[in-house]
Amino acid sequence: MYAGDTVRLKCHFKTFEGTPVTPDNVTLTIYKTDKTQIEQFILTSTDQLEIGVFYFDYTPASELNEFIFEFAGRVNGKPIIVRDTVKISFTQ
Repeated sequence: MYAGDTVRLKCHFKTFEGTPVTPDNVTLTIYKTDKTQIEQFILTSTDQLEIGVFYFDYTPASELNEFIFEFAGRVNGKPIIVRDTVKISFTQ
C-alpha cells in the first residue's frame, strides 16, 4: 500500500469447521505496531459482503508506515477475532 492511499480491509469469519459465520457486534480496531489503539469503528450490515465477510475502506494517517487491523465480534457468546498487518510505503 502507498502512503496517502485508501486500502480495503477485509476479513472472513469462519467456525472451527470452516463454515462462514456472521458474528454479532462486529468492530474494526486499528492499532500502531506497538499495539496502541488508534481508532475503532462499529460495523453494520452495510459493511458486509456476504455471510461472514466484512470490509472497511480505510485511509491511514500519513505518519504511519505500518499498522495492525483487527476485526472482532461474538459468535454464540464467544469472541472471534481476525488480525493482520499492513505495511505502507511511499514508493515501490
